[in-house]
Amino acid sequence: MSETVEALVEGGKASAGPPLGPALGPMGVNIMQIINTINDKTKSFEGMKVPVKVIIDTKTKDFEIEVGTPPAASLILNEIGAEKGSGAPSTHKIGNLTIDQAIKVAKMKYDNLLGKELKQKTKEIIGTCVTMGVTVEGKKPQEAQKAIDAGEYDSKFV
Repeated sequence: MSETVEALVEGGKASAGPPLGPALGPMGVNIMQIINTINDKTKSFEGMKVPVKVIIDTKTKDFEIEVGTPPAASLILNEIGAEKGSGAPSTHKIGNLTIDQAIKVAKMKYDNLLGKELKQKTKEIIGTCVTMGVTVEGKKPQEAQKAIDAGEYDSKFV
């Protein structure tokens, strides 16, 4: 029999406080051991909220930790060094994402994106930029997607 605890924690900064501590306490597991493992697995997502699933075997008290990936928008904000998206994305731009950065985000979210290949998955990430007020390679995200379709960046998808 196993129990599952799901929570959204800040990368590398999980603590024994809420939301994890109160959920894990009644299960009789070593909370600090679980927290330290979560922090090790999420330190690359520092400053971002990361979905974490802790699966505990109630008999043996063994645990397994599955780390999800932060939302694409959080990864994009992290890449461009912005706090939050634009309140008026059509008129106010908050930053510029390079194709290389878009590919990096697509690789981080690879299993969660719908496209068949990295090229389509990267276009999905660029699509997220539209509502955030982020330009791609200095142009509108839609224009960058058309440039990808036209094969302008094919060398980067090899």
